Amino acid sequence: MITRRSFQERQLVSAARRLLFPQFSLAPVPPSSEFPAALQFYSPLSCSPSATETLSSIGSRVRSNYQYTLMRFWSSGNALEDPFCGGLIDVPLAQTGEGIAECELLKWYVKEGDQVEEFQPLCEVQSDKATIEITSRYKGKVIQILHAPSDIVKVGETLLKMTVKGFQLEQDVHDGLESINSPSSVTSKSRNCGILSTPAVRNLAREYAIDIANVHGTGKDGRVLKEDVLKYALEKGILERPPLDVAGMQHHNLEGLNNQQSETAKPEYQLNDETIPLRGYKRAMVKSMSMAATVPHFYYVDEMNCDALVKFKTAFQQSNSDPNVKHTFLPLLIKSLSMALSKYPMMNSCFNEKSMEVILKGSHNIGIAMATPNGLVVPTIKNVQSLSILEITKELMRLQKSALDNKLTPDDISGGTITLSNIGAIGGKSGSPLLNLPEVSIIAIGRIQKATQISEDGNAYAVSIMTVNIGADHRVLDGATVATFCNQWKQYIEKPELLMLHMK
Repeated sequence: MITRRSFQERQLVSAARRLLFPQFSLAPVPPSSEFPAALQFYSPLSCSPSATETLSSIGSRVRSNYQYTLMRFWSSGNALEDPFCGGLIDVPLAQTGEGIAECELLKWYVKEGDQVEEFQPLCEVQSDKATIEITSRYKGKVIQILHAPSDIVKVGETLLKMTVKGFQLEQDVHDGLESINSPSSVTSKSRNCGILSTPAVRNLAREYAIDIANVHGTGKDGRVLKEDVLKYALEKGILERPPLDVAGMQHHNLEGLNNQQSETAKPEYQLNDETIPLRGYKRAMVKSMSMAATVPHFYYVDEMNCDALVKFKTAFQQSNSDPNVKHTFLPLLIKSLSMALSKYPMMNSCFNEKSMEVILKGSHNIGIAMATPNGLVVPTIKNVQSLSILEITKELMRLQKSALDNKLTPDDISGGTITLSNIGAIGGKSGSPLLNLPEVSIIAIGRIQKATQISEDGNAYAVSIMTVNIGADHRVLDGATVATFCNQWKQYIEKPELLMLHMK
């Protein structure tokens, strides 16, 4: 009966191993005095090739972690945790959105040595579509951070390593494994799991072929600093003298080394070139504008009398009882644009070049181009045809605040059907915008300014004029369509009572 039960348990372990880790297999190792020879197996996931485990320990772990391991395998970028290295697991950059292959790391919310709770924010990343917080799926301790702010991290790459309490080995088994003879190189690799240092310091150690586990850390909690690596390199003869960029630092921090002091360089007044990498929204603009340049554009320019629009905006602001709402011209222009699109749906369409089809969009999702410290971004006001002017005003204010705070979500900047660029908010009379593909039209509006016009009887009078420049995809739209659409929109702006009459 005991033999049959042991055989069944071995079959269970083997089957689970093949299912969870098909690239690994169990192989026998030489007998040890610690455990019976019949129950010793080599674990390829172990930090040490000579590490052994009892069959009962393997079986219980496989059974208890079977469902959890399967779940993590599919939802964490196919990163396998190593349960035999002190509970150390990899936390990868997961897929943040459709078509996203890489993200820029903006900042860390944690540092090495921090205790992390489940769902606690770990870092903030930015793709070419949105800024996203990466949260922890585990409760544990951060051991190693592998990337620094401004690094470009590909989807699936490991962001950090952390220990999770639920995956740690029993102390007695761990002590037994440590007592087994193993190569020194593997032992030092196992010790590296707990070394505290930044990615830059680890890269410096690798550059000089230094095992960072042998370096004495002088930082907080034994953290290995850059000075520690350089000091070790000098002591071992790897370096003859400190690098120039740390010559001033060595005098204070590298005691017992060369006591030479670097000479103070004379100030030189010269202009140096600066290389600025394009990240986030600026990187996205390169891609989208490069594609837009391949599409044949044509432009239609007109001027609109905004006297009535100015009166409407003034009346709204005077009767405003909500201090958190600021009325501007833009919500009125957005609503009147939506009314004109209802009569000319071809302007609110997208072009599929592969299938040679034009998709007339049912919703008016109007993108508003905004200049932010992080670059140009186009958040979208959804379903404008169903919103009131006040609702458009509040949604516009929310998107503007999120854009300035770099907190726009993927939903905020996706699904647009036509784009409106208000260059007049910064200053300018007119502009020639490029299409935001696959949209077929984009509109640039200049600032409203006073101009002189002559009436039919020859009298001069002042009016508030706004210049409108409509860019169109000439593969889909023609001049007549754009001109009649613009006339309709112009009529709603110059005579807002018609807007009220047809508004639903």
